[in-house]
Amino acid sequence: MALRARALYDFRSENPGEISLREHEVLSLCSEQDIEGWLEGVNSRGDRGLFPASYVQVIRAPAAEPPPPARYANLPAGGFEPLPPPAAFKPAAQQPPPAAAPEPFPLPPAAGFPFPPAPYSGSYQPSQGSDDDWDDDWDDSSTVADEPGALGSSYPDYEAAGSGASGRYRLSTRSELSLGSRGGHPVGHPHPPGTGGGGGAKSSATVSRNLNRFSTFVKSGGEAFVLGEASGFVKDGDKLCVVLGPRGPEWQENPYPFQCSIEDPTKQTKFKGMKSYIAYKLVPSHTGQQVHRRYKHFDWLYGRLAEKFPVISVPHLPEKQATGRFEEDFISKRRKGLAWWMDHMCSHPVLAQCDAFQHFLTCPSTDEKAWKQGKRKAEKDEMVGANFFLTISVPTGTGADLDLQEVESQVDGFKAFTKKMDESALQLNHTANEFARKQVTGFKKEYQKVGHSFKCLSQAFELDQQAFSAGLNQAIAFTAEAYYAIGDLFADQPRQDLDAVMDLLVLYQGHLANFPDIIHVQKGALTKVKESKRHVEEGKMELQKAEGIQERCNIISFATLAEINHFHKIRVRDFKSQMQHFLQQQILFFQKVIQKLEEALHKYDSV
Repeated sequence: MALRARALYDFRSENPGEISLREHEVLSLCSEQDIEGWLEGVNSRGDRGLFPASYVQVIRAPAAEPPPPARYANLPAGGFEPLPPPAAFKPAAQQPPPAAAPEPFPLPPAAGFPFPPAPYSGSYQPSQGSDDDWDDDWDDSSTVADEPGALGSSYPDYEAAGSGASGRYRLSTRSELSLGSRGGHPVGHPHPPGTGGGGGAKSSATVSRNLNRFSTFVKSGGEAFVLGEASGFVKDGDKLCVVLGPRGPEWQENPYPFQCSIEDPTKQTKFKGMKSYIAYKLVPSHTGQQVHRRYKHFDWLYGRLAEKFPVISVPHLPEKQATGRFEEDFISKRRKGLAWWMDHMCSHPVLAQCDAFQHFLTCPSTDEKAWKQGKRKAEKDEMVGANFFLTISVPTGTGADLDLQEVESQVDGFKAFTKKMDESALQLNHTANEFARKQVTGFKKEYQKVGHSFKCLSQAFELDQQAFSAGLNQAIAFTAEAYYAIGDLFADQPRQDLDAVMDLLVLYQGHLANFPDIIHVQKGALTKVKESKRHVEEGKMELQKAEGIQERCNIISFATLAEINHFHKIRVRDFKSQMQHFLQQQILFFQKVIQKLEEALHKYDSV
C-alpha cells in the first residue's frame, strides 16, 4: 500500500524542487524517510517535489500503529499540545549545531510533533588557496572563529537559548524561546494554524517564516530583522545614514574622503627562505604611512565585509592562481586588479569608513600584536546579521515615506538592467580578449610578413650595382623596417588600452554577481509586508504590528535604493574615465603608426 500523508498547514513553494500544499490535502509519499526535515512526494495536482516533513502527518492504518515506547508510558492520554511548525522557531545563534545533535524533544512522530528546523550557516568562508594559507606565526588557534560557544552541549541553538547560553552572533529578540517545560509553547509564539490556540483572532496569525533556511534573506538576518527579532545597542560610530538626494535615497557621503595607492609588489620570504610570498605596498592618502599587505590579508578583509554588509556590493578580489604566482605578468595583472578594488573600496561612503577596512589600511605591518587585536575585534563585531540593519538610519518626516509599489518597480527595473549589463559586459570582454589576442599574434605576424616581403624586394634590387638605384633600395629597406615596427606596436597596444577595459569589466561582473542576493533580501522584506497587510485585512493581525513590519521593510528598501544609486554613480564615473582613456590610447597608437609610415614616405623624396 502506498504511503500517504495529510497536510496540516498550507505551504507555498519558493524554490525549484519544492511543491505547494493545501491544508487537509492528501499526498502520496515517495518515502517515509525525511531528508533534513524534508519529505518527497506527489500532491493532489500531480506535482512531485519536496515539502516540510513537519507540515504533514503520515496516515497509518490503526492496526499497524506500534505501541508507544516504554519511556513515554506516563505521558497524558491526550499527548502534549503540538508545537508550532519549524518556521516559527528563531535560532538564538547563527552557529550551526553539530551534525549528530540529538533532538531536544524526542517524541514519536505519531503524536504530531514537528521535527526541529534544519541547521544552517550564513557565515562567509573565505577561499584559501595553496598560495595564501594562513601562517602559524600570523595567527594562532584562539581566534573567534574557532570558539564554538562554550556550551559543551550538542543540543540545537534554540535549546541553548533556553538555558541562557550565548553564541557568537546571539541576538536578543523580543520573543525569546522559553522551554521551561517540555511540550509547552515557546513564550511569545502563537499556536500554529489549525491547532485552536486560546487567544483572539488578531493574535492567532503571524507572518510566516521562509522554510528555506539557506536563502539569502534568512542567512543575511533580513527575515529576523523584518519580523522584529533584532535588538541591540548601536554606537554612534556604527550608524550608517541614508539621505535623500537628487536621485533618491543615497548613502551619506564620507566627510573625509581619501584614496589609497598599491605599489611595488615585492617577493619576500620567511622561515629561512622556505616560504615565499608577494607583499604589496599600500599608501593611504589620509595617513601617508605605508603598510605592506599580502593577498591573504585582502582575502580576510573581503570575507569580513561580505558577511557584515548584506545589502552592500563589496567588490570582488582578483582571482587566485595555483601556478605562476611569481611570474611578472601575473603579479602586474593582480596589482592592477587590486588597485581597481581599492579604488571602489575608498569610493564607497560606508565601506571606506568601516573599522575593519581602516584597521587594514593603518595597522603597522611590523606590529603583529596590534594586527591580531584589530582582527579579533572585527571578528567579534556584533553588528552583523539581523543586528546590522539596526545600524541603518533613514530619513523621517514629510516626504520621506517610500511607496512600496514604486520601490518594487525600481528594483525590478534595476534587476533587468543588471541582467542586460552582465550579458553585454560578458560579450564585450570576450570580444576585447579575442581582438587583443589577434593584435598580439595575428596582426603582428601579418605586418611583419609584409615587412619581410619589402625586405626581400630591396635585397633583390641591391643586385643592381647602378648608383642611381641605391636610394630606392634604401627607401624600400626602410619601409620594411617600418612595417616590422608597426607589427610590434600592434602587439604592445592591448597593454595600453584593451587590458584596462577588460579589468574594469571583470570588476563590474563581480558587482553584478552581488546584486541578485541584495535584491533577494529586499524582495523578501516586501513579501513579509504584503503578507502582514493581508492578515490585517482578514482581521488576524493588529495594525500596529503590521506597521512595524512595514517600517523595518522601509529601512531595507532605503538601503537597497541607496546602494543602487551608488552603483550607477560610480559606474558612470568609471566607464566615462575608461572610455576616454581607451580612445586617447587608440589615437596615440594610430599616430605612431602614421608617424612610421610618414618617415618611410619621406625616404623616397631623395630618390
